[in-house]
Amino acid sequence: MADMERLQKVIAHAGVASRRKAEKLIVDGKVTVNGKVVTELGTKVGKNDDVEVEGVLIDKEEPVYYLLYKPRGVISSVSDDKGRKVVTDFLPEVRERIFPIGRLDYDTSGLILLTNDGEFANLLMHPSHEVDKVYIAKTKGIPTKEQLKQLKKGMTVDGEYLKAVHAKVNSTDSKKNTAIVQIILHEGKNRQVRRMFESLGYPVDKLKRERYGTLDLHGMNAGDYRPLKPFEVKQLRALAEKTVE
Repeated sequence: MADMERLQKVIAHAGVASRRKAEKLIVDGKVTVNGKVVTELGTKVGKNDDVEVEGVLIDKEEPVYYLLYKPRGVISSVSDDKGRKVVTDFLPEVRERIFPIGRLDYDTSGLILLTNDGEFANLLMHPSHEVDKVYIAKTKGIPTKEQLKQLKKGMTVDGEYLKAVHAKVNSTDSKKNTAIVQIILHEGKNRQVRRMFESLGYPVDKLKRERYGTLDLHGMNAGDYRPLKPFEVKQLRALAEKTVE
């Protein structure tokens, strides 16, 4: 019985739906276990049970969690129709069907998480969570204190509201007219850091995500990966659940 799990949790883990939506699918009679419709929310299933949602058999892999130091010039996806390198190319020994949580732009390096746990990924990507994502940007030009305040106040770029939690200049090179800026986000909108700096007139030359929640890249080189420790997964989950209803 130790390996038995609640049906809605199994569905959520497979990435089919959130746990709440999985419960509705069960109550609505859209889930079968071993060919029989199940509508009881307390139902538990094991590894050998066949679970189908709306006629589609779901996969029940053991959950795995990895941290990858993504190099520049790599796509945050499991495949690319142009034949470019993707993040999963760096984890060839992982047999589970993992996927990245969120994305880093093609030209951005740094910390990205990969998992096969759909529920965990949905939790971390929930728009209301407040997990710090710490970036280091090399800008062409040196932003002023007032402009950094503008990043924290928020701005509308191409009709989309973008906001940083924190921003500070770590160092400057007046001869080259460049700056190294640390910026912290809670959200992760498409090309957000680059768009924010570009709107201020400071194109980003290089961008790296150094930290994600409690995780960092200590002791790692670009292209390295490692499994997350169980306590690290718990920490991330707790961080995200603090702000998700």
